[in-house]
Amino acid sequence: METPDLQTICCEALDDLKAQNILVLDIREISDFAHWFIIATASSSRNAKAISNKLIESLKLQKQNLVGVEGQDDSEWILVDCGDVVVNIMQQETREFYDLESLWGEKTLVSA
Repeated sequence: METPDLQTICCEALDDLKAQNILVLDIREISDFAHWFIIATASSSRNAKAISNKLIESLKLQKQNLVGVEGQDDSEWILVDCGDVVVNIMQQETREFYDLESLWGEKTLVSA
């Protein structure tokens, strides 16, 4: 499956469970570990777990392999590594603290 399709699957799953402030960053020209970096905000730890579980379920239904999932126990920041797409589901305070958007730069922003 093409990576833009994988990116779409991820964004739709995030949107289905009301993830907030979803940003897609195109990091193909500045990264060798992924093509797309998605950041989304969850309203609570329960919401973060639900969003990540829905994302994982959607990927499995589309027969996509997961490289790994980190942070589901704590749920402040859950990272779902899909290979070419890395999804970060963060609670608001954690997202503000790490400010990943600024680390990657505005040039990489594809959609908000």
